[in-house]
Amino acid sequence: MKIGYRTLKTAVGAPIAVSLAQWVGLSNFISAGILTILCIQPSRKSSFLSAWQRFVACAAAVVFSWVIFELIGYYTISIFILLLLFIPATVTLKATPGIASSSVVMLNLYGSGHVTLSLIGEQFVLITIGLGTGLLMNLYMPSLENKLKKLQIRLESNFSRILYEYSLYIRDENEMWRGKEIAITEDILVDAKQLVIRDRDNHLLRNEHTFYNYFKMRERQFELLKKMLPLVTHLTKTDAIAIEIADFFERLSKAVHPGNTAVTFLEELKELRREFHAQDLPGTREEFETRAYLFQLLNEIEDYLIIKNKFKKSDESPRKHRKVKMK
Repeated sequence: MKIGYRTLKTAVGAPIAVSLAQWVGLSNFISAGILTILCIQPSRKSSFLSAWQRFVACAAAVVFSWVIFELIGYYTISIFILLLLFIPATVTLKATPGIASSSVVMLNLYGSGHVTLSLIGEQFVLITIGLGTGLLMNLYMPSLENKLKKLQIRLESNFSRILYEYSLYIRDENEMWRGKEIAITEDILVDAKQLVIRDRDNHLLRNEHTFYNYFKMRERQFELLKKMLPLVTHLTKTDAIAIEIADFFERLSKAVHPGNTAVTFLEELKELRREFHAQDLPGTREEFETRAYLFQLLNEIEDYLIIKNKFKKSDESPRKHRKVKMK
């Protein structure tokens, strides 16, 4: 059984909060542990937001409890009326996550049988210890960089495989490919998005997040890869440009990495476009349809490369390529 960091922080923070509350002489010291447990969150940002929402809700609970219990009395019907009024108020204050925490304060005041200023002050000390301990526990967040790097490697490996399979399919060398890498890539992107949001929320003062931008870029490229698939399936190895594109896909599959060599492939793509436009007009309907698929595929490939080129400064300068000979 694996024990996560959040579980460990909860296990450590709760007894610390109870001990502190007991040490300062609070009567409801157990409640401090409950508040700490409720305050432990998966990221620093969510922890600070949660603590603020719970503090606002608890403060409101003190006021509502004082008024309701003193006016109506310390009866169970009072709790009903209190919650009936208090919950809509927390929605207005945008502090609904603090309802559970504030109920601890409400029940403490209800159990006292009489609300006094000293008891109210004690509740605020209790809130400060409980939420404060939770915040301190959440200051430490394990780095997710290694996990993100592993996902990056897996993602690039799948991109490379998809591009290579496209090249084989065009050459009619692998018609049995079922595209499992596409489904796997979708799962990787979902996992990466969740991790990268957590990691970004752990760095409160950082505006830019490299992995966030990287996976957003790959997500956009992946959408284009999926759009290329039906186009690839309509190409035939009898078309010279289609074979050139197959060779292009193979070269591109070997250049999937965090760096940027897109400018090189964009230059190659320009040459392919020139050859495409230099071809004779199609003589049959089949040739016309193939030409339309080729034209659209060249556009999708160009967009794929432009996305990478905008994401990162090029690793190399554009250079003149030898013209690709028609086969």
